[in-house]
Amino acid sequence: MAAKKKDQERYREIRNAKAGRSYFIGERFEAGIKLTGTEIKSIRGGKGQLNDAFVRIDKGDIPTLYHSHIPEYEFGNRENHNPTRPRVLLLHKKELHRIKHEMEAGGQALIPLRLYFKGGLLKVEVALCKGKNLFDKREDVKKKDQMREAERAISFRQG
Repeated sequence: MAAKKKDQERYREIRNAKAGRSYFIGERFEAGIKLTGTEIKSIRGGKGQLNDAFVRIDKGDIPTLYHSHIPEYEFGNRENHNPTRPRVLLLHKKELHRIKHEMEAGGQALIPLRLYFKGGLLKVEVALCKGKNLFDKREDVKKKDQMREAERAISFRQG
């Protein structure tokens, strides 16, 4: 008898689709996130969104995730959470000082790239990013088109 496959829906990660298009992604960090029980249940169900999210370091050196959307848990009661509330991130003090220094040095933002589970705990991958201009985005589209054409030519010769 074959072994049972794990439920893939449960172990899915949530990615920020706009991050690669809108930013040059720099150094990455892994952070914990402070959530309520209904938020975790909703994320385990594969729901959530990071597309417009960003991280700001508030007073007292507390990194906070803003504009992430985790929908209310379907089977929750009146104690359900607010879907767009700010959420505190948990970073090591050295990492936090390094990030703060880089952001103050100029032109960088801390953007969440993905939410994923690691050993039963939810983690957020954040990165120091610089914004792309319109011409940078056009260059990326040109490169993708050239790569696609080259792959087609290679597959045509092989086939």
